[in-house]
Amino acid sequence: MHQQSIIDSIVEKLDTQSCDVKCISFIVDEANLRKRLTKDVEGGIRVEDIIERSITRIPMYDTLNTIKIDTNEKTVAMIANEIKLL
Repeated sequence: MHQQSIIDSIVEKLDTQSCDVKCISFIVDEANLRKRLTKDVEGGIRVEDIIERSITRIPMYDTLNTIKIDTNEKTVAMIANEIKLL
């Protein structure tokens, strides 16, 4: 989710009275994003136009009211551990 309004519209529909909501953005640099998406395109999971559309959205994540987790060169297990520690 690259826009605060999207996050807000989802969270406002949730019953959050008995929980602590933590909104997280997974951040990646252009080179790693391009590499990941190219792999998906080559695997037939995504279409090629997703690469440039996604790259243009990278700066939008800076403005979100979220906890940022850098995912560059990290495994899923490493990222999951960071989330667990929040």
